[in-house]
Amino acid sequence: MHCSKDQLQPEHASLVKILLIGPPNVGKSVFFNRLTGLDVNVANYVGTTVEYTQGKAQLDSMNALLIDVPGTYTLDATNEAEQVAVEMLNSGPSAVIVVVDANNLESSLYLLLQLLEQRLPTVVVLNRYDLARDKGYEVDTSFLSLKLGVPVIPTIAVAGEGIQRLKQEVEQVISRGLTHEISWKEDKPSRWQKAEELTQRAKNPLEKKSPLLQRQKWGEWLVKPWPGLPMAVLILSLIMAAVIGVGMGLRRFVLLPLFRGLIIPQIIIVVEAVIPSGIFQNILIGEYGFLVKGLEWPFALVLPYVISFYSVLGILEDSGYLPRLGALLDGLLNKIGLHGSSVVPLLLGLGCGIPGILATRNLNSQKERIVVSSLICLSVPCISQTGAFVSLLAERSIGVVLAVFAVSGIALASAGLVLDRVVKGPRFHTLMEIPELLVPRKDILFKKVWVRLKRYITDGALPMVAAVGLAAVMYETGLMAVFGQVLSPLVSGWLRLPEEAAVPLVLGILRREMAVLPLMEMNLDTLQLFTGAVVGLFYVPCIAMIAILAREFKLSLAFGILVMTTAAAFLIGGLLARLGALVM
Repeated sequence: MHCSKDQLQPEHASLVKILLIGPPNVGKSVFFNRLTGLDVNVANYVGTTVEYTQGKAQLDSMNALLIDVPGTYTLDATNEAEQVAVEMLNSGPSAVIVVVDANNLESSLYLLLQLLEQRLPTVVVLNRYDLARDKGYEVDTSFLSLKLGVPVIPTIAVAGEGIQRLKQEVEQVISRGLTHEISWKEDKPSRWQKAEELTQRAKNPLEKKSPLLQRQKWGEWLVKPWPGLPMAVLILSLIMAAVIGVGMGLRRFVLLPLFRGLIIPQIIIVVEAVIPSGIFQNILIGEYGFLVKGLEWPFALVLPYVISFYSVLGILEDSGYLPRLGALLDGLLNKIGLHGSSVVPLLLGLGCGIPGILATRNLNSQKERIVVSSLICLSVPCISQTGAFVSLLAERSIGVVLAVFAVSGIALASAGLVLDRVVKGPRFHTLMEIPELLVPRKDILFKKVWVRLKRYITDGALPMVAAVGLAAVMYETGLMAVFGQVLSPLVSGWLRLPEEAAVPLVLGILRREMAVLPLMEMNLDTLQLFTGAVVGLFYVPCIAMIAILAREFKLSLAFGILVMTTAAAFLIGGLLARLGALVM
């Protein structure tokens, strides 16, 4: 649920306000979820595109409004997220919960020292305490608490350890008010020196050998050209094999038999019994039946690949491999005007273009944000499109599926080179934080996949059902034939596809995969299927992506990307159709 900018819900107005603040990727969201449950809403901070989450939290015996401040490394206000954090701190919160990373203590302490200078009631949680012990040291929380004058609680957020004590300490701090008296107000170098001194004195080595050492070695190897590059090729190949293989297995042996053998036949029986033959019955169960294809396409053909992709993506995220892949590919991406950090939004774009575009907020220049967002819209197929490609082509030829993704990769590199020269703006060097290499927790992975599946159903499957309904109406009323005749010179003449292939081009505006799925109902040869898939790959971003582009950048940029993708779809599709005809 989205609330208006910088506006609290009425039922939250009388609650004490607590800020949850810390660097990115230290477990803030885990604390937030454990303290708030499901009573949450999302808002854009006033005057910005920076989102934050807020929700009602139950402490020991007190209700509070908990606000998850956008992740920030400092309060120097050098970017929009840091500016929002500073403004929230200046808004008079009742207390601040600072999440400190026991695994990267010094950088977290620098932010904590800045926060303590704000002179607000503060509780510190030292998260990922287990990783510090695994690396062979423990952090003396009593020493830190004494030196800083605030409670310091060791926690393992994913396991729920320390949460109850955190609730008690926050409530006590709110009741007592300000408890720490700072003896410093320092400049940046002095603050870093103090953070380093505190880190050295707080970290105590353990006698036992660390079980994390072997994973650390693997983590170091994975960012080096050897053996990192061969391992990356192997890992990415296994990822593609897993997404396609598991998805095809779920589709062929579970979901298609379920829908075609049980659910859809029962729907047809009921509809034929209730609605007489004619146009209305055909709209529901005919050639493009709303209750047939509207269920089969999103839930039996695309959903299996959504499940397999998000499962694999969750493993990559939680294991810490994604930043390593970015660091490894940094030099290669630099050649097309990008940095290694661009890997994350590009891979998120493989799931859905909207999170990919939103993830560009973490990039360090407006130029790079525009370039990466344009590439996502042009040549990064979302998982629904990928599922459509595999459903359309895999049974005909796996080689054709791979050819579509090869075209995507070539287009991404080529467009990156062009956009790097066309889009104006400075390029900055990027510092990437490389987390520890970890074994993903099954419970966290399952929750993450479940949340994304629910999002697919609401944001992907339901609009797809609506698009199928539109296709059914167009087919049964004759509009489909009209569109085919109007676009015949382009569709039949240039792309060498049948006239009815004009309809997917209309539906693709609503959902990108709808530019591909209807082709399965046409009697096309392999070259035509490949041409149709390539057109669907580059075709216009769906309406939701255009809206996000207009919100994040400008309406003119969204329109420019719309023109670019449409032109690329028809130009490249037509050229490949002719080239394929010559070869075959």
